[in-house]
Amino acid sequence: MSGGGPVGGGASADGGGPAGRGGSPGGWRSLTGGPDYASATLPRHLLRGAAGFGAIGAGLALLPVLGLPVLLLVPVGLFALRGCPMCWTIGLLQTLSRGRLQRSCADGRCSIAARPEDAGQ
Repeated sequence: MSGGGPVGGGASADGGGPAGRGGSPGGWRSLTGGPDYASATLPRHLLRGAAGFGAIGAGLALLPVLGLPVLLLVPVGLFALRGCPMCWTIGLLQTLSRGRLQRSCADGRCSIAARPEDAGQ
């Protein structure tokens, strides 16, 4: 399940939509040009993780009891995780850092720092 974007190549129903279509086919791109796996809110992202990991776990744990048809839960879990557990983890980090980090580039060197608080508020 490696590749440039989420399974299905589109935004999920949880509101974690695209920042814009990038140059690579099938993957949503963040404002910085990398893949975007973040959700709109942290609770939504954690709910997707619980659903995804739960479906994968249930599919594997119930295999001896219910047989091969229960393995259909594994692709459902992968879809909820947007492709793989690592994609979900990257999305968690993106969701947590959204709006809190600022990227700046000068003289060919780029850095990421905490966004300064607004002095007027």
